[in-house]
Amino acid sequence: MEEFNGEKTFSEALASLKIKRIDKYIIRKFLGTFFFAIVLILTVAVVFDFAEKIDNFMEKEAPVKAIIFDYYFNFIPYFATLFAPLFVFISVIFFTSKMAINTEIIAILNSGMSFRRMMWPYLLSAFVIAVFAFVLTNFIIPRANLQRMDFEDKYYRSVSRKVTVENIHRQVFPNVYVFMGTYNPISQRGQNFTLERFNDSGRLVSKLSSPTVVFDTLTNKWSAINYTLREITDREEVLTKGKQLDTTLTITPRDFSKDPGFVGTMTYRELNDYIDLLKLQGSDELKLFLIEKHRRFSNPFAVFILTFIGVSLSSRKVRGGIGMNIGIGLVLSFSYILFLQFASQFSLKGDLSPWLAMWIPNILYALIAMGLYKMAPK
Repeated sequence: MEEFNGEKTFSEALASLKIKRIDKYIIRKFLGTFFFAIVLILTVAVVFDFAEKIDNFMEKEAPVKAIIFDYYFNFIPYFATLFAPLFVFISVIFFTSKMAINTEIIAILNSGMSFRRMMWPYLLSAFVIAVFAFVLTNFIIPRANLQRMDFEDKYYRSVSRKVTVENIHRQVFPNVYVFMGTYNPISQRGQNFTLERFNDSGRLVSKLSSPTVVFDTLTNKWSAINYTLREITDREEVLTKGKQLDTTLTITPRDFSKDPGFVGTMTYRELNDYIDLLKLQGSDELKLFLIEKHRRFSNPFAVFILTFIGVSLSSRKVRGGIGMNIGIGLVLSFSYILFLQFASQFSLKGDLSPWLAMWIPNILYALIAMGLYKMAPK
């Protein structure tokens, strides 16, 4: 008998989640306000961005087609997903506050629907936005960012973002290390190159030195010019000199990029593969890419947390009206973004784990969401 009652309770719970007319009304309000806010803010952003860069476009004779399709068609989705949680929060605050002022929230609760059940259409809408943002961020926007950055280098920036990299230290294979004094990504030429190999006990077995090393894009190999090869065995040491020696390494010129925007041009699979390579190389850039990986998961999850906060905060009719709720919402949302930036910098400059840095704001604001949810009108 208890088992039957349990099944009945479960079936009733599923039936209560069936989409009703009021759910469709809230979903339509949520998604409609969200996309309207995005279109409005993106329009303003594009106008200001174009006004700032029009002189550079005209000076470098950027084609109209390239400006529209190569730049702004790729700029818009990047900007939209970057601030999607903020847009969600403001949208929820705005239309839920209007519903509370028009006593629609009171009518919904008085009709027998619980506050918890009223959250269901909000969560469904947040799920749609979160999935949309996750797919864009991990699979579509990286390619768009690549086109956008290429356009900026060609028609906007007076100086290329590619600069000489100094003091490169990388592990390219187990017990194999590369040192390079400087590297110029334009000429793809490095100076003061050294390749050292050690055995499992940590003893040096060979050392390749060259004043100049050049990357061949056709063969994807590095060529050491005027090299000196020192090979060490238990009995003797052999010294060999020559004009050119080709060597295959696991690093490419792309790996030396110090541009922070470079991380945004990689799809999720490319990002994972590159992180594995950086771990092998022992690169100091590893944290930057780990932060990006965890950010791509934490940002969509933030949509749910900020939705909870927005509904709990704005479902009560307050004396200050919509303006009061929007003001509180803006303070919370911008403090979230600020806290996220601080956490990422603590991770880059300190010992804070990249995973923890990207999830600390979500954990903290999830606690805030739980507190506001308990205080919301039931």
